[in-house]
Amino acid sequence: MPPRASLPRKHERRGTGRVAALSCLILALVVTSTALAQSPSGALNPVRLVAPNGITLLVLEQHALPIVQVHALIKTGSAQDPHEKAGLANLVALMLDEGTRSRSAQQIAEEIDFVGGSLSTQVTEDYSTVSVKVLAKDTDLGFALLADVLRNPTFRDEELSRLRSQVLGEIRGEREDPELVAMKAFHRLVFDGHPYRWPVNGTMESVARITRQDLQGFYETEYLPNQTILAIVGDITLDQVTAKVASHFGAWERRAHGTRAYPAPKPVQTPTVQLIDQDLTQSTIVLGHGGVSRTHPDYYAISVMNYILGAGGFSSRLMDAIRDRQGLAYGVGSTFEANLMPGAFLVSLQTRNQAANQAIEAVRNEIRGIREEPVSEQELEETKAYLIGSFPLRLDTVSDLARVLTLVEFYGLGLEYFTQYPAWIEAVTREDVLRVARAHLDPDRYVLVLVGKLDEARIALEGTHRLVDRHD
Repeated sequence: MPPRASLPRKHERRGTGRVAALSCLILALVVTSTALAQSPSGALNPVRLVAPNGITLLVLEQHALPIVQVHALIKTGSAQDPHEKAGLANLVALMLDEGTRSRSAQQIAEEIDFVGGSLSTQVTEDYSTVSVKVLAKDTDLGFALLADVLRNPTFRDEELSRLRSQVLGEIRGEREDPELVAMKAFHRLVFDGHPYRWPVNGTMESVARITRQDLQGFYETEYLPNQTILAIVGDITLDQVTAKVASHFGAWERRAHGTRAYPAPKPVQTPTVQLIDQDLTQSTIVLGHGGVSRTHPDYYAISVMNYILGAGGFSSRLMDAIRDRQGLAYGVGSTFEANLMPGAFLVSLQTRNQAANQAIEAVRNEIRGIREEPVSEQELEETKAYLIGSFPLRLDTVSDLARVLTLVEFYGLGLEYFTQYPAWIEAVTREDVLRVARAHLDPDRYVLVLVGKLDEARIALEGTHRLVDRHD
């Protein structure tokens, strides 16, 4: 399926090769713990702590391998970008490890390289992350580097110039990718007037406007300990974690951070079609509308419904109808982008230009079908078995565990998520699937974007508002 226009941007450096005061701070931590479900590696027993400066800690001891993953999630992403400077959050994260008050970019790279570790940053619409993975013997260095890039970035002008050119080159290159062109246009229409409208890395115009002062101002406003979730997973003890966090992050001062309110995206009321003419043998098609947030009460029923519709690969209805029975596309899939705020529902595929109309109607027919009658008992049971059975695979490595732990905390799902997820999926009925399909899918009110050779595609949809774009 086509990549999302605002796909999380990842930047990685990967290698090859005062005691009394600290004790007081450690004792001040508030500790709660919750047992998790069994995984292939055994019982998981994370501990949740909140430090006096507001950092939320999630600690999970995993002693099978001598590896430690430290994963920081900061509750800010591209949704906080000023619309005229889209891409700001991305540039801030990219520059965190490009020099601090005590280390140059080269020194950071050499230190993590010397111990064979990795240091990476990533940005989504809703949050930013900084991660360090090292051998257990190098845990002190891992914490030191993570704390340094989080607390002491300098945003040097020369590094900004270099990275801005890199991002602009990336955006320029995306114009040659019809999948990205289609997804960007789709999100601009679905999220008109909403922060999710812009891709994470911004636009040519907005990135060119970003200054060092913008970076510094965004960092000082958003990168706060009370806006940070820190997950530590691996061959390390709770006592060691509390000591290292106190040493490296204890002096990081919390500051007030205001709440944010964003207008809801305008719902799609009538079909809106954007046609982008490119000299291609295939048309890239994206069709959909607004969706739900990750915390929506229908989320688990939607997960089951969407797997049956299009997220289940060769098991899905869309794949069966469009690939197997009609031979219109090699692959087709559907997605609910469940973010902190409601994301989008979309179906995406590539087909011959001449078959575009047939493929679009086939997609709409499958959406209609899952809204009209309950799914079969076999579809339901096979889907639930897959979702429940594959769940432990999402927690297969220390990196996966750390990432999922921070997201569970970020979305407020509660650590019982790990034990209750199978039960929540198992509880979904055929009636639930029909109900959420009718509530959250609409084959008649949608945004459609097509990138292809328009003279061959000859889109013939009636009653639509068309935006014909001869170039990206």
